[in-house]
Amino acid sequence: MSTVAIAVADGILHFELALAHEVFGSPAPAAASASACVEHWYDVVVCGAGPVRVDGRFLLEPDGGLDRLAGADTVIVPGWADVDTDPPADLVDAVRAAHEAGARVASLCTGAFVLAAAGLLDGRRATTHWAHTEALAERYPEVEVDPDVLYVDNGSVLTSAGKAAAMDLSLHMIRLDHGSAVANAIARRLVVAPHRPGGQAQFVATPVPEQPDHPLGELLGWAAGRLDQPLTVEDLARRANMSSRHLGRHFRSVTGTTPLQWLLTQRIHRAQELLETTDDSVDAVAEATGMGTAATLRRHFNRTVGVPPDAYRRTFHRRRADGESAAGRR
Repeated sequence: MSTVAIAVADGILHFELALAHEVFGSPAPAAASASACVEHWYDVVVCGAGPVRVDGRFLLEPDGGLDRLAGADTVIVPGWADVDTDPPADLVDAVRAAHEAGARVASLCTGAFVLAAAGLLDGRRATTHWAHTEALAERYPEVEVDPDVLYVDNGSVLTSAGKAAAMDLSLHMIRLDHGSAVANAIARRLVVAPHRPGGQAQFVATPVPEQPDHPLGELLGWAAGRLDQPLTVEDLARRANMSSRHLGRHFRSVTGTTPLQWLLTQRIHRAQELLETTDDSVDAVAEATGMGTAATLRRHFNRTVGVPPDAYRRTFHRRRADGESAAGRR
């Protein structure tokens, strides 16, 4: 059997830990029964230096010590709760030793900070939860942090974005080990999509900055309420009673971007809301967000969010009328 060792220490997050154990610890699906792959299914062990406090709530008794990581085929590091503190040195050393011994090492969510501390991400592309990508890049400048993807596969070192992306990476590894049919069977058992298109940018909200005392406080709200109109920098400057250059400086200080880029971001965010909560056509959404045409909306939406508007709607659309579902049950 292929050994999957889940490395744990005080501060490990329970969601990613449970997810990894469920995905790799479940029996081989029927799709693998006729394949030689089933002979090499996963044997999951949880490894730690001793009893560990998981997510500050649960006390976990590992199956064995951290020294068992070096004998594993795959080592998985779940999310790390406090990214502002260094992970335990014995955990870092054990993960590094496992990789040096030939193990495939994967991090889920903020477990990337453990891999980075072990030096496994130096010179490599990696990702983590979008809320912590800047911290990872700042603390470990030799890591090429990609904030826009669900996971990164470097062969022997893999990293995933936050929470649900841990499932994407886990299914990806099963697909590599046993093929698409087996990965799809696991996905059906867990009632999840076997593959999600796009990147984690589609899950990042972009609200209007709330700084009411700033000179732009009123302007941002005014512009956000007129996204269906063809606003220009000159329109915004005139409304704020300042020059376009002066407006640009204020925008940089408040939003970190230019007026036009801020407008585009707000239009995309509004398009996301409409795609989620209405049945409006893509053409109607384009008009309501000031994009003009469906082609323009698709181009900007795909570039910013990582998936086309139609794919985004299939993932996030919510029925507006509760009675619609109720009617279908009658």
